[in-house]
Amino acid sequence: MQNPCLVVSDCKGNIFEIPDVGMAAFTGGKNVVPDETDLIPLPEGSMFFTLPGRAATGYDNSSKKFITITEYGNKRVFPVAAFMPPGYVRTLHSAYTELKGAPSLPLYCYTATGWKNDRFYVAGNHIDRRSRHKIADTDFSRIDIQAAALLRSHKGNRLVEHLVNNCVFKYRCPNACNLALVRWECPVPVSKACNAACIGCISSQNKSSGFPSSQHRLDFIPGVEEILDYVVPHIKNAPDPIISFGQGCEGEPLLQAELIEEAIRKIRMSSRRGILNINTNAGIPDALETLCKAGLDSMRVSLNSAQDNFYQAYYRPRNYSFADVKKSISIAKRYNVWVSLNYLVFPGFTDHPSEITALLKLAKDAKIDMIQMRNLNIDPQLLGRKMLFDKLSGNPVGIVNWIEIIKKKIPNVVTGYFNPTLTTMKASRISLSKIKKRYI
Repeated sequence: MQNPCLVVSDCKGNIFEIPDVGMAAFTGGKNVVPDETDLIPLPEGSMFFTLPGRAATGYDNSSKKFITITEYGNKRVFPVAAFMPPGYVRTLHSAYTELKGAPSLPLYCYTATGWKNDRFYVAGNHIDRRSRHKIADTDFSRIDIQAAALLRSHKGNRLVEHLVNNCVFKYRCPNACNLALVRWECPVPVSKACNAACIGCISSQNKSSGFPSSQHRLDFIPGVEEILDYVVPHIKNAPDPIISFGQGCEGEPLLQAELIEEAIRKIRMSSRRGILNINTNAGIPDALETLCKAGLDSMRVSLNSAQDNFYQAYYRPRNYSFADVKKSISIAKRYNVWVSLNYLVFPGFTDHPSEITALLKLAKDAKIDMIQMRNLNIDPQLLGRKMLFDKLSGNPVGIVNWIEIIKKKIPNVVTGYFNPTLTTMKASRISLSKIKKRYI
């Protein structure tokens, strides 16, 4: 396939192609021309971003060189990046040159974008085809009507108010919208504090970071009755329900292990349906074991790297270590808890040989059940500087090749994007003996 054209935007946000300049992308500390296997048509539900304080980078097909473009047709122009919907993983970053005084980019995924044959192309891979987060397919007026009804039926419940007023109405959080629609995953944020200071934390950023958090963090600790008030109806009535403690709008849920333990026990007194899950950094093994004993079914562990030094550099943990994370995984497996990695994919690092080796070892040694491939949302050049990725020796193999390596080397590990429901678990290649017999 001929390389798509470079796309740029003007000061008003109008997007257009430059026909005589090819699309460029960025990975592993350098600009590249995208391979055909890296590109897909722009998915429905994607968004475009104009990147301020930056000059667009394209590929001159005549000179076979990368060029910087600040003006076109007597207009000032800027780079363009795409943000794909859930279920897609980025294969290449948008290419650009930072200008003096360029602001840090907000916490989104900046995917390389081009134009060819009257359509946009992006550097992406459709990693999970389930429609779990395709809320754009549902009329938002319907979501808002049902969310308002949820608010009325749980009047005075601070947690429901938080999930509706912030997560549904303001952020259009897919899980919160699914809660309003009484389907699939039900979010249960419980913690206003955290034991890590992740560089890309979406709910808490210091002013010194140069960019704001993208969500409002929970500012109270709910009571167990506030949790049960809306969770029990959901687990009884939703198709293939998941109850998930630990959301993007909070800190670390294991800091509220006693609250979660009580909630788990009381939920199971009301219903045996569905999956009780926690999304966590897994930094407190003793707390995790308490939840396993209470009846936790699955755990998703957030991870940017399987290498200790890169993990520490990104998560900046407080009072725990990467060894504690691995210990928590070991404990969970001992209790037959399904363990997924919430693996934050970053082209140029995730697909580097040293990281691939480390991830394969971790997955095999820890008997991981699933790798959820999620985009790491952050200014890519900022993260590269903070993590010193340019110090790595060797070249990345490419995200598409990385996905194939993972599937080939650890075929018994499920790959995807979304938290697994009980149906997903049963349909996977994982032995049904790992799924607890008590479910109905």
